[in-house]
Amino acid sequence: MRIVVADAATVVGHGVDLAFLKEFGEVIEYDLTSEEEIIPRLQGADAVLCNKVPITAEVMAACPTLKYVGLFATGFNNIDVAYAASHGVTVCNVPGYSTEAVAQHTFALLLALTDRVHEYNATVAQGDWIRSRTFACFPIPLTELCGKTIGIVGYGAIGRRVGDMARAFGMQVLVHGRRPIPDTDVEQVPFEELLRRSDIVTLHCPLNADSQGMMDAAAFVAMKEGAIFINTSRGGLVDERALRAALESGHLLGAGVDVLQVEPMTADCPLYGAPNLIITPHIAWAGLETRHRLMGVVAENLRRFLAGDPINRV
Repeated sequence: MRIVVADAATVVGHGVDLAFLKEFGEVIEYDLTSEEEIIPRLQGADAVLCNKVPITAEVMAACPTLKYVGLFATGFNNIDVAYAASHGVTVCNVPGYSTEAVAQHTFALLLALTDRVHEYNATVAQGDWIRSRTFACFPIPLTELCGKTIGIVGYGAIGRRVGDMARAFGMQVLVHGRRPIPDTDVEQVPFEELLRRSDIVTLHCPLNADSQGMMDAAAFVAMKEGAIFINTSRGGLVDERALRAALESGHLLGAGVDVLQVEPMTADCPLYGAPNLIITPHIAWAGLETRHRLMGVVAENLRRFLAGDPINRV
């Protein structure tokens, strides 16, 4: 079996490699692959493993030996799954591997905005505590989470885990989702009501035609004065100019995002340099343990495909 890894640089490093793939056959590994390089590199391949590289109908039509597309991700919007299904190409993703990591990162962003640890560490490093007249030096406002209301948009595995963590902090949980939620510990409400009542709004829903740009100017205006916004889901859910305006006006206390509309970030990104904003470079899923779990599922997906019993087909 000839396996092409199209964008290894997006998943390997810091204790994770792709040596496990050698048990399945010949492996050709590329750090990154541009759209122009996809078809030439997949010629003669039986399988491709990728994260964000687009595997379109044109690519599959030009690479007739390709029978398997394995993703290093849960999302599969970069794959033409309809064409794959109609042409005998199996597509498998990795669901659920990052639930704990993304929920943890959601709270890391939230705590950074409420406890301001990084900012206080900077004040100590520049000698403010040494010069302080009192034993406690607290020039930066702090916020307690207990008693606050968190609104979770999307209540899949990650959303539920965020809800668990929120309750552990003594928070009230509101949820907006596409389906009724049989969970007595949360209150399911319409989107507009969630925005109006929540002290924190956090997104955990997929990007599709219905959710594209759901956090627009009207949505940010509808949020509470002094609320916090978190997005560890998909950048396309947010109108970035509207978020910047909500931060610059002071309507929002702050925001934390791990995803952007265009990645990697561009110099003209509307959120670059916005006030009271924490941006991390799409790393919520990237912990060492999380990526080891990811590779385990990637291997099992490939193993089961070769055995004629594929799992995690999309």
